[in-house]
Amino acid sequence: MRRFSLVLLTAGCAALAACNQQPPAQDKPAAPAAPTTPDKSGRPGPDLTTISDSNAVAVLTQYGQEHPETEVLFKTTFGNIRVRLYKDTPLHRANFLLLANKGYFDQTVFYRVVKDFVVQGGNSDHRTIRLHKYHLPPEIRPAYFHRRGALGMARYDNEKNPQRLSSSHDFYFVQGTKLPPAQAQASAGRSLTPAQVQAYATQGGVPSLDGQYTVFGEVTEGLDVVEKIANTPVDAYKWPLKDVEMKLEVLK
Repeated sequence: MRRFSLVLLTAGCAALAACNQQPPAQDKPAAPAAPTTPDKSGRPGPDLTTISDSNAVAVLTQYGQEHPETEVLFKTTFGNIRVRLYKDTPLHRANFLLLANKGYFDQTVFYRVVKDFVVQGGNSDHRTIRLHKYHLPPEIRPAYFHRRGALGMARYDNEKNPQRLSSSHDFYFVQGTKLPPAQAQASAGRSLTPAQVQAYATQGGVPSLDGQYTVFGEVTEGLDVVEKIANTPVDAYKWPLKDVEMKLEVLK
């Protein structure tokens, strides 16, 4: 199976950041209005091949205003995962809705599974839907942290990406492990609230990712499915031996 270049969360890298990636390219100024193409329901929306670093904020801001939905259903090989997207991470929410509505994620898999850490998806060897390379400004909110079931967006590493720009399509669900309060606090590198300390102790998570990556949603149903994906056998690249496919439906 071909291995493409990925934006990865890698436990072996400094600050658990992505390794071996190039910094975002400087795009030429984009046209004021992006062409539209129909989504899965036949409604018009931005053409994915026209979104770039130079127009992503404007395009996604408008799309988010036109699409207020916050509930998404993942239909996976192991069952369904219901997710709530946060309204106060508007660019990440709009971007995720756009890709879901366009059917992009329907052609992708969970391609990197690290047990007790994260399960990562949003790419595959067999996509036919074209996606221009673009990145998202970080929307890191202190209230949203990497507890079990958090939905976050992968990104490039700190040295090559000091602005912490997110990938446009590589996302992850947090699995993690339960951590004693002192260990969670030390791992986080920031002051945790009592509620966050309790969540890491009773639910689990990966506090070392806090403040480094944008968390823009959470699992509301189907955490057991995330666990099943996390326990699937993988190869040396952490790619599941049998593809874990997904279909996404925007609910409301």
